[in-house]
Amino acid sequence: MRSSHTGSPRVRAGLAWAAALPLVAGALALGAPAADAAGHDGGRHALLGTKPLWATQKADQGATADSTAVTARVYLAGRDAKGLAAYARAVSDPHSAAYGKYLSPAQTRARFGATRDQIAKVTDWLTKSGLKVTGSTHRYLTVQGDAAAAEQAFATDLHNYRKGGHTYHAPSTTASAPATLADAVLTVTGLDNAPKLAKHHSGELPPPEGVFRNSGPFSSYYGSRTNKSLPSAYGSKAPYAVKGYTGKQLRAAYGAKKWTGKGVTVAITDAFASPTISKDAATYAARNGDAAYRRGQLSQVLPNKYTHIDECGAAGWYGEETLDVEAVHAVAPASDVVYVGASSCMDDDLIDSLGKIVDGHLADIVSNSWGDIEANETPDTAAAYDQLFQQGAVQGIGFYFSSGDNGDEVANTGTKQVDTPANSAWVTAVGGTSLAVGKHDKYQWETGWGTQKALLSKDGSSWAGFPGTFNGGAGGGVSKTVAQPFYQRGVVPDSLSNTLLKGRMRTVPDISAVADPNTGFLVGQTQTLPGGKLGYDEYRIGGTSLAAPVIAGVQALAQQARHGVAIGFANPGIYQRYGTSAYHDVTDHPLGAGRDLAVVRVDYVNGTDSSAGTTTSLRSLGKDSSLHAVVGYDDVTGVGSPSAGYVSSYRP
Repeated sequence: MRSSHTGSPRVRAGLAWAAALPLVAGALALGAPAADAAGHDGGRHALLGTKPLWATQKADQGATADSTAVTARVYLAGRDAKGLAAYARAVSDPHSAAYGKYLSPAQTRARFGATRDQIAKVTDWLTKSGLKVTGSTHRYLTVQGDAAAAEQAFATDLHNYRKGGHTYHAPSTTASAPATLADAVLTVTGLDNAPKLAKHHSGELPPPEGVFRNSGPFSSYYGSRTNKSLPSAYGSKAPYAVKGYTGKQLRAAYGAKKWTGKGVTVAITDAFASPTISKDAATYAARNGDAAYRRGQLSQVLPNKYTHIDECGAAGWYGEETLDVEAVHAVAPASDVVYVGASSCMDDDLIDSLGKIVDGHLADIVSNSWGDIEANETPDTAAAYDQLFQQGAVQGIGFYFSSGDNGDEVANTGTKQVDTPANSAWVTAVGGTSLAVGKHDKYQWETGWGTQKALLSKDGSSWAGFPGTFNGGAGGGVSKTVAQPFYQRGVVPDSLSNTLLKGRMRTVPDISAVADPNTGFLVGQTQTLPGGKLGYDEYRIGGTSLAAPVIAGVQALAQQARHGVAIGFANPGIYQRYGTSAYHDVTDHPLGAGRDLAVVRVDYVNGTDSSAGTTTSLRSLGKDSSLHAVVGYDDVTGVGSPSAGYVSSYRP
């Protein structure tokens, strides 16, 4: 997955604290009335998670100056937060009498949205505290003011704290709202400014990044080409990696059959927007056997301006959008695809993009190839996301998020953890596999995606340091903050879900598809070529950034099989099918115990051409850090990957 994820910036997936929100009534409970910080009036309602974990006494640099500018969002709880959570569960659960009884956006706002009276009272509280309301939606109010006014409004003191070599301000105690507004205020974000950026930029987006190319030799399908002169691995000669699977091969692997996704719309969210996406997508389809796009089949909903262009690495997101669009179309060639671009990679902007989809019901299926580690998200932001996911659920909209590309995250962060928003109990977390599609597009096997890399020795006689070091794998594991949702009970083993003191927690992922870049997807994109000119080129790519749009495409096929009836929040139905022929039960040793697998890759040293030479490496498969794909549910592939019977299992 190519790795992004405000609050904090998001990484392109391939990608906190999240609120512990089980799928039960009251999941968005706002906390009990709490005493204020010293020196403030009582009768307050705590807004949990607003004091970040990094705001410690040791890092405290003293009080923030009263004149310091503060910009924040006050998210509105709506008229029935508990009812929203309860109905989101009921409408998504096949065992519920309310299953599939979705609401329209207007009905959702009328039943669960903030009332005019709530908005007026929240506005009055904020303005009387000295803050200026600069923007208002049915979901949140944006406010600006100085630190003194923010402290007055939220009954906390702002202090400066050192974090990562920088100084940021944050609440020294949990922020709160007046107890009389307990049912109106969900949370507030922005009282800490790390790593939010105050400066906004406008203007043109940068050109695409420099071209990336894979070197050959390649296999055209798994195992089609082997170099007998290379050293053996695991008792045999490993084949060359595939050039990159195409739609025909992925559709065959995941049981597309006659289904095309006709009549279904898939939305994709990322940050920014590729300036060449329409041309690239059309060129790719023509070159690789996919159906040509109908007029209007691919559309974009974009912001008026972009921000944080340099900080977010805007050009790096172009490839993410391209991969997502081309993968969805490859799997579900008749589906409409709408790309909804965020103005930056910050949480508030990504939430706005998701909000556009929910408010306009732009699609029933939403693919999201971005995220961050759980430790980087605070409960306040997680609550804002989950409210949106619940609103989508009651409308029949399902959100699919990449589980991450760094396995258990220990190699990346030093701490075992999952990614977010994939950790949310209200989204479908998509894990990753290594996929073998053989001759005549026949599905052979899958392993959990997790690779180790060993270079060819200088004399060509061995794989140096065999099997090598961890080189990436599907994200997974157990959340430290989100309780186990009802649909995982009885499926996820206690050995995976149980945590010390907290008991059973949310385990990631839910379902999986191809992600290993060594058995990845061929993608086509306009890039900056040597010499500075722009030109179309193709390369193999992977990551759970690939798995998420592949699963979104498969879900479009399944929705078509339901005669167009929305699947909505898919997890209850996904787990209902556990243990059936709907899934490939993916394990790390699909050919039997003790039979390991690997492929050979040859790569340009400079990533572009042979002028600087090439390197040859062995990539061992099915070795995802401390995570293991085993028989049954596991924390690499979830319930498994879609089999030939998955789509048809949705037929009425």
